[in-house]
Amino acid sequence: MKLTNHCLDDCKQRPSPNHDERPDPDDISLVVIHCISLPPGEFGTPHIDRLFSNTLCPSDHPYFQDIHQIRVSAHLLIRRTGEVVQYVPFDKRAWHAGLSSYRGRERCNDFSIGIELEGTETSPYTDEQYEQLAATLKCLFAHYPKLSKQTLTGHSDIAPNRKTDPGPSFNWDRLFDLLRNEHKITSTNVERGGRWFD
Repeated sequence: MKLTNHCLDDCKQRPSPNHDERPDPDDISLVVIHCISLPPGEFGTPHIDRLFSNTLCPSDHPYFQDIHQIRVSAHLLIRRTGEVVQYVPFDKRAWHAGLSSYRGRERCNDFSIGIELEGTETSPYTDEQYEQLAATLKCLFAHYPKLSKQTLTGHSDIAPNRKTDPGPSFNWDRLFDLLRNEHKITSTNVERGGRWFD
């Protein structure tokens, strides 16, 4: 997996209008893991693409009536099959975190990359998603020097009073096992999902 002009090679590119400039394009120092499914609990639909492209039709499902005018995006989506879709180049600010704070820094969109996993907080994620997420993170770690295992977190950890994703169904230990042999840990502890582990 490689990066060209802040976009992943060999993945689908579906540009979203929902992005803008980062205050400091060199300050990419956090990865936020999310989950999404549209309608909730349904997988494999085209509705995530439509949400991020502002073309979600409110008549397609009752749930969409409340969200079709929301302007949101993520940098990446990893579908249940492991397919990766990129909506926003990594040097641009995607609109995924909302009101948020990480280690005393607010406005996490300014300095983070947002990765959505197609799923729910209560449904197990797939083998293909873990493997593709790990491969993607290895690529990002290699390209952006401020990113590492220590700068991974969940949406619930930067917006704990608003968000619960990726939820208890996300296995942080499994992700870190996949990453363990590729990048040395620079301290004796790694923060996983807002908690410290040896």
